[in-house]
Amino acid sequence: MSDSLILPFSESDSLIVSSDNSGGIGLKEKDLVYVPYEVVGYYSFRVAVMECLCVGGRPVSVVLNNFCGDEAWEDLTRGVRKGLDELGMEDLPITGSTESNMPLLQSALGLMVIGKRVNERVKKQQPLRKIALIGRPLVGEEVMEQQEWVAPLSLYKSLCEMVGVQALPVGSKGIAYEWGHLDQSGEGVSMHISNKVDIEKSSGPSTCFLIAYPEQLEEEIKQRSGPLFIGG
Repeated sequence: MSDSLILPFSESDSLIVSSDNSGGIGLKEKDLVYVPYEVVGYYSFRVAVMECLCVGGRPVSVVLNNFCGDEAWEDLTRGVRKGLDELGMEDLPITGSTESNMPLLQSALGLMVIGKRVNERVKKQQPLRKIALIGRPLVGEEVMEQQEWVAPLSLYKSLCEMVGVQALPVGSKGIAYEWGHLDQSGEGVSMHISNKVDIEKSSGPSTCFLIAYPEQLEEEIKQRSGPLFIGG
């Protein structure tokens, strides 16, 4: 289940609004996780764009609500551009606003991805699918320390585009929470994954995602995903 807002504006098309926010992550003295603002922008964009792609949306713009200060704007947008480059969407416009009147003691950012989708292209649920996890759940400083386990945006996009495949990003509520939105009968797979990773743990900025797919696609998905693949 995606957290995106889906707004039909004609019989054939819908507007998709996906969002993310972060607080206490950045370069201010009282931040809890100390990272460059380019990283903050990249990972907030990552979450929102994965939600948009999850429901069949095609991103058309990015909106930033910046509470980190004027000096952070260029780095935040540079992080968003990095994510857009990974998706081959370099030309998407970025807009937004900065709170510059009231300096805050901690960094804060809200980000929205606005997208469109053609409703007839929305994938229908298929029974008897296999389920796997791509990537590992990471949060806070783990995200920077274990980059090799963060599922790439380009991989997520390519798997979303496969016929018969449904991908679902895992966020702060963890794998177990998202599981029920994909699976009806796969307790064995769930047990297999829980032996490898903590399925209750936050996945922070969607460092991993669940994927449901027809069995005949498993080898191709494994080849694309490499060591990030965990299945039953």
